[in-house]
Amino acid sequence: MKRHRYQWVIGGLVLLVAFMVGLAVYQTQRRPKSLTTVNDDLIRVYYRQWQREYLSGQQQKFVLTRGAEHPQALSESQGYGMLITVLAAKHGIPTRQTFDQLVAYYLAHRVSPTNPLMAWRQKQVGQRMHSTPAEMTSATDGDLDIAYALILADDQWGSIGSVDYKGLAQQLIRAIKQYEIDPVTQLPRVGNWATTPATQHLVRPSDLMTAYFRRFARYMQDGEWTQVALNSQTVLQKLSQRRSSGLMPDFTQVSGDHLTIRPVHARQVASPYDNQYGFNACRVPWRVAYDYQLLRSPVSRDVTAKMLAFFARQSRITAVYTLTGRPVETYPNQAFSAPVAYAAQVMGHQRLVTRYAPSLKRIGASNAYYPATLQMLLLLQSGELAHD
Repeated sequence: MKRHRYQWVIGGLVLLVAFMVGLAVYQTQRRPKSLTTVNDDLIRVYYRQWQREYLSGQQQKFVLTRGAEHPQALSESQGYGMLITVLAAKHGIPTRQTFDQLVAYYLAHRVSPTNPLMAWRQKQVGQRMHSTPAEMTSATDGDLDIAYALILADDQWGSIGSVDYKGLAQQLIRAIKQYEIDPVTQLPRVGNWATTPATQHLVRPSDLMTAYFRRFARYMQDGEWTQVALNSQTVLQKLSQRRSSGLMPDFTQVSGDHLTIRPVHARQVASPYDNQYGFNACRVPWRVAYDYQLLRSPVSRDVTAKMLAFFARQSRITAVYTLTGRPVETYPNQAFSAPVAYAAQVMGHQRLVTRYAPSLKRIGASNAYYPATLQMLLLLQSGELAHD
């Protein structure tokens, strides 16, 4: 009898210790409490404003990236528009019809009938949007956002209606893997056109969307996407460690099994900012913080924290920096400050939240497409933090 009593006591102590250890592990792994005051009413107001300013088209809708006198659309903007629209549905806005119209435009502007990657640009010719032969190639960031938006639509509405979101997502993810993932480095190329010796090793750090790749692995039941996520994190970590600022360039080169990094030069790819923290790299705080928001990755936490520490030392955020942290331009731009504001909320960085988060709620009609659309998207993702 005594032996059974002692066994019961010992068993109880073991359970108690296990509970306390589990609690301690949870407390060390959970992220800081997010800091956001975004609510559904605010999101509804700004979504309607963004919709009026930037959504164009009738049965097929696209995000207008230039004024109405010279309409232009990009696969990048189509991905943002699809993300914004499906995320808005989570806040009580009836957006499914609009989302389906955005899907219809994407389907009408794929690279080919057998290749579901989206052509990277269209301009208005007469009464229709048209891509030239040179524009019938892909931009990986747009394809990744479109695929992820289709997954979110499948989560939100299911795939039993008029549009098979799941089937479209799976087709696109398979094409991304076939045409846009480097088989050696297991990293995203900048597009399906980057196959020459001069372009095949180009990587856009803002394309290293590890949260997406992990979701693709589960959605497709394909473990190779997990390796894409792991290699992406390795490169993000290496780039973060190269500079005390933690800033990354718009483009870099990565090659070989060991993911050897080499810099690019100004104007080597797209702009004078190719080797600086420019209008591509400004999205990195958002992309990496999103991975931490969803999955609490220690690598994503450290990479984000280092960039936020740099921006906390600045009196204000301006457009474009050298990798050492010297401002290149003197003007502010929400494309640079909005990702920092969002990342600060994810990480619970009170100083930066106080300084920059209020600007997420000031979306003006005079904003250009790129900063206004990033701001709208990050306002929505800040709203997701409020529901965590």
